[in-house]
Formats: sequence, C-alpha cells, structure tokens
Amino acid sequence: MSGSGSEEPQSSPAAEDGQQEAEQDWAAAKAFYDNLVTKRARPPKPQNAITVAVSSRALFDLVEERRIYEEHGVEKYVEYQQNNENVTLKPGPAFYFVKALEHVNARLLELYPDDEERFDIVLMTNNHAQVGVRLINSINHYGLTIERFCMTGGESPIGYLTAYLTNLYLSADSEKVQEAIEAGIASATMFAANKDVAYSDTQLRVAFDGDAVIFSDESEQIVKEQGLDRFFEHEQLNENKPLAQGPLKGFLEDLGKLQKKFYAKNERLNCPIRTYLVTARSAASSGARVLKTLRSWGLEIDEALFLAGAPKGPILVKIRPHIFFDDQMFHIEGAQKLGTIAAHVPYGVAQKYHKST
Repeated sequence: MSGSGSEEPQSSPAAEDGQQEAEQDWAAAKAFYDNLVTKRARPPKPQNAITVAVSSRALFDLVEERRIYEEHGVEKYVEYQQNNENVTLKPGPAFYFVKALEHVNARLLELYPDDEERFDIVLMTNNHAQVGVRLINSINHYGLTIERFCMTGGESPIGYLTAYLTNLYLSADSEKVQEAIEAGIASATMFAANKDVAYSDTQLRVAFDGDAVIFSDESEQIVKEQGLDRFFEHEQLNENKPLAQGPLKGFLEDLGKLQKKFYAKNERLNCPIRTYLVTARSAASSGARVLKTLRSWGLEIDEALFLAGAPKGPILVKIRPHIFFDDQMFHIEGAQKLGTIAAHVPYGVAQKYHKST
C-alpha cells in the first residue's frame, strides 16, 4: 500500500548533478574574477565601505543641459547629450569634495592595501542610460574612480539609496534630498560657490554646523520659539545631558573612524582628513553642552569655532572646506557669496522659517 503522500519528492541524480555543476561554474567564475590583475583599486564591498552617492548635477556643471531639458523636453535633452558626449563636462559643486575623498582613499590604500574600509563613490542619477557615455567620458577625463552607477531613466533614484547602503547622498535637487532625509539617509542639497577658490589637494576638509546637522534641532526649537535668553538657560541647565543626534552625526563618525586609521600609523600630523564645527552658538553660554555631547559619543572634532551669531562666511574663507553643511539657507547663501561650496541639510525647525526657492 502506498504512503500518505506527504513524502517530499526526491531529487533525481541528474538534477543534483546539474546543481553541483552550476555551483562549480559559479565558484570558478568568482575565482577568475578575484584573481584578475588590475592597476585600478576595486570598489570595496558595500558593507565595508563608506558610500557617498552623488547626483550627476552635483558632480558636474549641467546648468545648460538642465535648461534644455526644462525648455525642450527629454528627447531634445538626450539628443544634446549624445551629440556632445565627447565634450567634457565642467566640475560641479561636489566635484572637489569627491576628488578629496579619492585622495583619502589613495592614502588609505598605501597604509592598508588589503582593507576595504574606505570611501566608495556612487553616481546616483535619474538620467537616462543614453546619457551615460558622456558621464563616463567626463569621469575618465578627470581620472575619477567611480565604478558604480545608478541611472534610473527619469524615475527617482531615492529607493536605491538604501540598497546601496548609502552613508551620504549629495544632490542638486532639493526635493530628492528632502525625500532622502525623511527616509533617514544623511543628505544635503549642493550649492556652487560664487567665487573660484583653491582647495587643498592633500587634505579633505569638512565643515559642519552643529544644531540640526550633527545634533538634533531640540535646542534650535527653543531659540525659534522662546528666544535666546531661554535657550542659554536651557543649555546651561542641560549641560551634562548629551544632545540627540542629527542627520550628519553618522558621517562625522565615519570620518572619525578613518582618521583613527591614520593615527594608528603615526600619521596624526599628516592626516588627510580635517573636520570643523562652525556654529552660531556662543562658547561661554552654550558651548559646553556641544563639546560634552561629542565627548560622550567618543567623537573628536579637529577645530571648534563658536561664532556667537557672527557671519560664518569669513571664517569659512579661512578654512576653505571642500564642503560646508548647514541647515539654514541664510548661512548657505552667506558662505556661497564668499566662495564656499555649501550643502543645505533640510532638517529641523529652521525649515519652517526659511524655505529655499
């Protein structure tokens, strides 16, 4: 008599042989790829990398191309890009930041040739694939190492940021940046400087505002709603209570991890990464809580500049950062006018008081 019918079907010997053969083929293909010799450093595995996703309009100057797209539509835009695919695009606002990231990578590879903890740059764009040749040609012209592309053909690329394990997303599109912030991804809208400035070729310089950038906007809410005197009182009463983290805390942490790799090789004085806190806070009345918060997180900041409400632009001219993150557009605009590339972080209560046009 036959059984109950609940027995699992048995694989045939032929099927098992086929599966084993497929696994062997995959293993052989992987071994072949792993043993390929190339002078170019391979991209690190996403789980080991600090992934910085950059849009094409942040990396390159595409103002004219954008005008064509808006005035004449996508078909004319694609046609123009294809007709000019051998014309190198000029640098955009994120270009020198990306170059500085790649210099850090080169130094890391010298010290840690087998380590994958370094930056991985991904071009994240809603451009059509037909435009890709011009982007590739321009990337190769400048000697950039950008191997991962995500070209979504008019669809928003935001959904791919999580899949790429993105640590920081930079775009010229404020709506996409807002989407990414709301999805919990550190993001900022890039703005080009209004003056040409020489940037360091040997040291990545990153300047951060404090409230609503590295830290949450809890204290900024008090300033906006209850005034400065109440803010000073609140900060002194809560001096020993760490601030909650803001959207860029993780990226500052990533920079700190890489700095420690250089320190471990006695390269502190020659470290290719330098970080700056540039805050409108006053040192005496509200600075202690900031410094104690960073200490509680185990984070170092190389330079802390408390401006007590003074304009940030002149200080940034001295620093010459490759990028300056701030949540308030009037600080972004002030930095731009004096030649600083700025990145607006659309987070916190300040967005209710000043909307970008």
